Amino acid sequence: MGRLVTGANGNLLRMSSRIEHHATYSVAPDALFTSVTSKTYLEDRLAVLGGKNAQITAHRAEPNSAEFALHQGLDSSKLPSAARAVFKGDVVVEREERWQATGDGSYTGTLRASISGVPGEITGTSTIRAAGGGGEWIVDGKVKVNIPLIGGKLEDVIAAQVGKLLASEAEFTTGWLAEHP
Repeated sequence: MGRLVTGANGNLLRMSSRIEHHATYSVAPDALFTSVTSKTYLEDRLAVLGGKNAQITAHRAEPNSAEFALHQGLDSSKLPSAARAVFKGDVVVEREERWQATGDGSYTGTLRASISGVPGEITGTSTIRAAGGGGEWIVDGKVKVNIPLIGGKLEDVIAAQVGKLLASEAEFTTGWLAEHP
C-alpha cells in the first residue's frame, strides 16, 4: 500500500503502492519462459483476459530474450466505483515487457504500463526461476499516480486491480501450459 514519508526538505512525500505476485508452475523455467513470451500464448491470453481491442503491438522472442508490447482495454463498468469517478469511459492499458536470461537458468524482466488518462505508471520486475520440480514467476512492482489529493487512493485501487489481473493471468497460464505441453 502507499505510504507517506518525510522528504529531505521536511515536506510529506507520497510513496507508490506496491504490487507483489508469486505463482508456481509444473514446468521448468526455460519452458515457462519460452511459453509465456511466445506470440501464441500472448494472443491466447489477450483473447481471454485482454479486454476491448486487445492486441500485441510489438513482439520479439528468442531463446534467451524477449520483448513485447500489449494494448489492453478495460470496460469502465468493471472498475470499482472510486475509479469510475476518475476515469471517463473505458480504460486503455499500454503494457511493455523485456526479458533476458541470467545465465543461471533463470530469467529476469522489466515491465512498464501506462493507463489512459492517468498521469503516472506501473513499473516493476519479473523473475522466472526454478522452484521445486518446476518454475516460479515472481512480479514485484509499484504504481505511481501523480494526482494531488486522490493519487494515493487511485494507486491503491490500481494496485488491487493489477493484483487481480496477475492472479487471473496465473490461472490462465496454468491451464494454457496443460493444453500446450
